Amino acid sequence: MPPESAGSPATTALPAPPPPTGPRPPPPSLLAPGTQRDPYPLYRVLRERHPLVYDGRFGAWLVSRYVDVRAALADPRLVALPPGRTLAHLEGGTHSAHRAVVSPAFRGAALAALTAGVARTAYVLARRLAARQEADLVAEFCQWLPTAAVVAALGLPYEDTARVHAWCRTGLDHLGGHHPELDAFLRPYIVRRRAHPGADLLSALCTAQADGRPLSDDAVAGLAGSLLGAGGEATARGLASFLANLLDHPGQLRIVRARPALTAGAWAESLRRDPPMHIVLRRAVEPVGAIPVGAAVACLLGSAGRDPARFADPDRYDAFRTDSGQLAHGSGRHFCPGVLLGRLTAEHGLRALLTVLPDLRWVPGFRPVPEGLVSRSPRSLRVRLR
Repeated sequence: MPPESAGSPATTALPAPPPPTGPRPPPPSLLAPGTQRDPYPLYRVLRERHPLVYDGRFGAWLVSRYVDVRAALADPRLVALPPGRTLAHLEGGTHSAHRAVVSPAFRGAALAALTAGVARTAYVLARRLAARQEADLVAEFCQWLPTAAVVAALGLPYEDTARVHAWCRTGLDHLGGHHPELDAFLRPYIVRRRAHPGADLLSALCTAQADGRPLSDDAVAGLAGSLLGAGGEATARGLASFLANLLDHPGQLRIVRARPALTAGAWAESLRRDPPMHIVLRRAVEPVGAIPVGAAVACLLGSAGRDPARFADPDRYDAFRTDSGQLAHGSGRHFCPGVLLGRLTAEHGLRALLTVLPDLRWVPGFRPVPEGLVSRSPRSLRVRLR
């Protein structure tokens, strides 16, 4: 495998499975007992002994080393699974054209509106907790802030945040998915933005063109769903792990509080160590080494982020690590469009909490417990506020 800075996705190659040398025990599986509780011992075994292996119980080839996961995410022969209509599912020139539409939408007035919306919503949520003694930041902050920010960015009514939030947790993920109720909700707004565009993100999608033609209503709804999915579950989980890491390291938190410019690096480090998505699935449309056409490939981001061949002391959270190398938002052509939203949510969310709740700390005796196999984060963050 060439170093991460060399070569192109088309010329990289995943490692070959080891040749048979007599009877061998079956390789470990992601579905083995205890993996959901603590996947890191399994990740270590996979990186050291089975860097490319087929997991029959899980139904996918497992890729676990950093350089291989990075290559797999950028390889055009491995496409998003299952088929869909979001940026991650589009290939070739179509993907490039659609992504070229989305990227500029996060600049200028749209970026300013998104930033202001995130900051304003973060302070509103933090102030609601100010009179309390204790709170659960997952249920009362992390799960609400990202969705409200995307609702504001798309120019949707604030009063609809609660039901959009519910849809984001029942059918949407970082790839957008397909949610009939969300589609039906968005259609009238798409019609209005086509007739009377504004400065919001939904207007930018409705008025943009790909290959000289406007995006279809289905494509606009799919892209909006992708952003809502990224701004809902994935970003909420990432924010929960981010706050847990800093609360677990009060010395680092004090430094970040005094120097807010360090927040972006602290966020990137949290995504490396504790990504919200531990497994990203791809499907082979061409043979990739030992991987046949049609096979599913599980890119183990949770393993790649703690690969000692790439990171010194990889299990340690270091908010000041100079090179996080995180892959939580993808790599190559499928870099997640929610990356900017996630960073803004982390920066302004943390700033609001530290400003409004300067004595924020764990409830005595509480320890956050990450849960999940594909998606992973603490279920609760019990904190003292005063």
